[in-house]
Amino acid sequence: MKLILSQEVEGLGAPGDIVEVKDGYGRNYLVPRGLAIGWTRGAEKQIQTIKRARDARAIQGKEHASEVKNQLEQLAVTLAVKAGDTGRLFGSVTPADIAGAIKAAGGPLVEKRAIAVGSPIKTTGKHQVSVQLHPEVAATVRLEVAAN
Repeated sequence: MKLILSQEVEGLGAPGDIVEVKDGYGRNYLVPRGLAIGWTRGAEKQIQTIKRARDARAIQGKEHASEVKNQLEQLAVTLAVKAGDTGRLFGSVTPADIAGAIKAAGGPLVEKRAIAVGSPIKTTGKHQVSVQLHPEVAATVRLEVAAN
């Protein structure tokens, strides 16, 4: 089965890549989760749009990643969440929440897939999360989780 990836798939490719996969994997996993679309000549034209969007979001090179790392490490990121009296959260902090908090704090746009939370954040207080900006560059972001 020939598919066009619409998102990054570990071990398979990047958005906009045309891949050949087994029918069951494509039909039962990739397409239903929105990770890929069926290949047609019309859909192949969409590849250009997907690749342009990927290039706009992507961090160009190690030098650019180092600049973004410096920006992220200087930020004071605060995330207001619902919590009980003892400081335990109702749920946990997700990478999408962290990416939104970084953007709200005046930081650069960060992909939620690039954010690695070691153990689930389920309490208020100060925490550290890692952001993988480039295969060789990772930033550590100081995150303060506060009850609202």
